[in-house]
Amino acid sequence: MSNIKQRLRNGESIIGTMITTFDNPDIVKILKVCGFDLFMIDCEHGGFDYSKVAALLGMGRAMDIAGFVRVPEAKREVVLKYMEMGADGLMLPNCETAEQAKALLTYSKYYPMGSRGVSLLRGHTGYEKIPSATEYMEKANNETVIMCQIESPTGVDNIGKILDLDGVDAAFIGPNDLSQSYGLMGQFNHPTVVNAIETVIAAAKQRGKFSGIHMTGAPAAVRAWMEKGMALNLWSNDVTMMMNNAREGLAHLKG
Repeated sequence: MSNIKQRLRNGESIIGTMITTFDNPDIVKILKVCGFDLFMIDCEHGGFDYSKVAALLGMGRAMDIAGFVRVPEAKREVVLKYMEMGADGLMLPNCETAEQAKALLTYSKYYPMGSRGVSLLRGHTGYEKIPSATEYMEKANNETVIMCQIESPTGVDNIGKILDLDGVDAAFIGPNDLSQSYGLMGQFNHPTVVNAIETVIAAAKQRGKFSGIHMTGAPAAVRAWMEKGMALNLWSNDVTMMMNNAREGLAHLKG
């Protein structure tokens, strides 16, 4: 299990990135060497099968870099498998209600916070014998990071109820879907979009919880939101970083 939650409580800013396409576990090594604090495997839009996710998360544990998964839906089989593989955190996309968030909690947390099934000789324990199942389960409940991605006006309107749930650690902005849901696709600086994001930040602060955003453009865009209080952020993704570097180099070479 990772120390991401403790680092956030200590006031640190966490910077991760999204793995959207490449499934060779070596990409996790590369992200660690680059200095990222975590990686998020995109299982909402990405085509990763379970074995590929398990390999990426396993490399994360070996390299001591936190591995998170954006789940496609909050269903028991899906959530349980990612947790058993050793995910340090989960993110539920387009979370609009406390009921949706509660479903994620139910399947990702052990009793008494949820009803996660118990199978301890798995990737999440490193296949090691656990001296005390009860102590391990309590630690897992405490350290697993649960994020709800806010991507619609309904989600913004219900942000207080979502964050009031014990076990929800962070509200996370998906700026593309959020802006398009207001009819303002890509207009991240439009007052309506900015107001929605600031509403989420304020709700998290009021409850002693965290907020974050995923931006794929210039790092300055993420930095601006960090300065407004967002502490758990993602910058860019595997494909964008490769393509941007390739295009920059080719522009110089081809003139």
